[in-house]
Amino acid sequence: MSSLQGVERSALATVRHGLSLTPEFRKGLAGTLTLAVLATLGKVVVPIAVQQTVDGGLKGAVPDVPFIRTTVALCAAAVVITALCGYLMNVRLYRATEASLATLRVRGFRHVHDLSVLTQNSERRGALVSRVTGDVDQISAFMQWGGLMIIVAVGQLLVASLVMFVYSWQLALLIWACFLPLMVAMPRFQRWLSAAYTRVRERTGDMLAAVSESVVGAAVIRAYGSEARTAERLDTAIDANKAAQARTQRIVATVFPLTEIIAAIALAAVVLVGVRLGVGGGITKGELILFLFLITLFVSPMQIATEVLNEAQNAIAGWRRVLGVLDTPPDVADPGSEGVELPRGPISVSFEDVGFAYPGGPPVLREVSVDIPPRSRIAVVGETGSGKTTFAKLLTRLMDPVSGRVTVDGEDLREVRFSSLRERIVMVPQDGFLFDGTLAENVRFGRPEATDAEIALAMTELGLADWVDGLPAGLDTPVGQRGESLSAGERQLVALARAYLADPDLLLLDEATSAVDPATEVRLARALEGVTRGRTAVSIAHRLSTAEAADEVFVFEHGRIVQRGPHAELVAEPGVYADLHASWVAAAHS
Repeated sequence: MSSLQGVERSALATVRHGLSLTPEFRKGLAGTLTLAVLATLGKVVVPIAVQQTVDGGLKGAVPDVPFIRTTVALCAAAVVITALCGYLMNVRLYRATEASLATLRVRGFRHVHDLSVLTQNSERRGALVSRVTGDVDQISAFMQWGGLMIIVAVGQLLVASLVMFVYSWQLALLIWACFLPLMVAMPRFQRWLSAAYTRVRERTGDMLAAVSESVVGAAVIRAYGSEARTAERLDTAIDANKAAQARTQRIVATVFPLTEIIAAIALAAVVLVGVRLGVGGGITKGELILFLFLITLFVSPMQIATEVLNEAQNAIAGWRRVLGVLDTPPDVADPGSEGVELPRGPISVSFEDVGFAYPGGPPVLREVSVDIPPRSRIAVVGETGSGKTTFAKLLTRLMDPVSGRVTVDGEDLREVRFSSLRERIVMVPQDGFLFDGTLAENVRFGRPEATDAEIALAMTELGLADWVDGLPAGLDTPVGQRGESLSAGERQLVALARAYLADPDLLLLDEATSAVDPATEVRLARALEGVTRGRTAVSIAHRLSTAEAADEVFVFEHGRIVQRGPHAELVAEPGVYADLHASWVAAAHS
């Protein structure tokens, strides 16, 4: 089960909570509702004008033309005014909706970034993106159309009912008696639709996740000839979404004909009873005609109720999923203005009896206690799964320890502002992720205010100027989505240049040179010597050269630091490091 499920709420509670997060929608809502009432009053102007014309202008042998002319003129003026009110209501509603949903999108995306890497990884990326894009769009579509229809329909229903009771309480009660069973049954239909549309939004998220992974992993799919398996997986996700949609539409198709049948019964009953009342003198011809008009106004909201309910449940299902993200507490929270601001300068790091375990799994780190002095260069080595990458994530506070604490210059990382932490500690991840843009834009990501001249100087200092000059457009060369226009090694070069330009006090390299060819590695080794000079540097390495150049090596095994010391000392004594060194040497000479 996803960790982003959120709290299960009723439809009303979901709407209330959602509106509490979007004050822009509530602002000016009273004015919008007032305009809606005025626009709705215009619905009964024409029926009343018809009634007055029939009973007043046509009651004698000769039509009262001045009376009819005055009635029509007043009716036309009222229709124009109510049409203007309807236009203003629409404009205000659309503006408020877009403003409120823009806030919801921003809050959703920002909250996703506040969640730890661990929490983000518990939800497939495509499904997570669907929550803060597709689901919000579904809410937007309902609030701009369904929300408007609800306002108009409820107002129309109330106004029509009021006028009905004024002219004939008997016929008004008759119509209410016809539609009352449907109104009583609506909550049950609502629950069915709510469950059905929740399944639809879940299946849609699964489908988007499958499509996203198949597109991003297209090269791997082709390399392993797994197109058929991928297509089968996509077909399964698409078929599941189609089945969920079909089940939902069957419920809708069951409800809508009921409204049509009840509407026909109500019309027939009004005609029969109205004629009988007219024969007895209880209602005039004009009033009976007016009533037939009003019946249409009364029936119309009931006919669209099913469709509005359809969209409402889809939107509420989407709202629940968005709120599921927003309600997930950030387990790696920014202390904000109450946090510590660290001064610039060489960093010291301490792990104090740190332990960590992923939810439901065994401990990954166990009682790790180690100090990293300022300006030292540390290499972290170990077999796959030994805990070295988790060590790096805790050091950069992508996750928090389960036990113990990590301090920087004596301050607990959990008490340090993110703005200060991210400025002082920069991590170069293993995959060297790049954004869709130019090479310069990706390097500038480390320091947005950097000029092209500063970027060019950084590339020169790193020994990469000749490589940049060899690219088609130099620093303006597009790197493509995820840097796919560059090789894996070239992406690492850009990632290192980005970190260098950011000028951190502690540089953490997570397999940063793992995808670089030997010739480039030599060049980078010289550049990194300059980058790390005067700074604290921690490198997670699978290469012998990185460990040999370090001041101290931390050797991890089964979540513990089992050895530490300079390369020369560790390689001379039997143990895990000596075995790793032997395998490196053997691989280098094979």
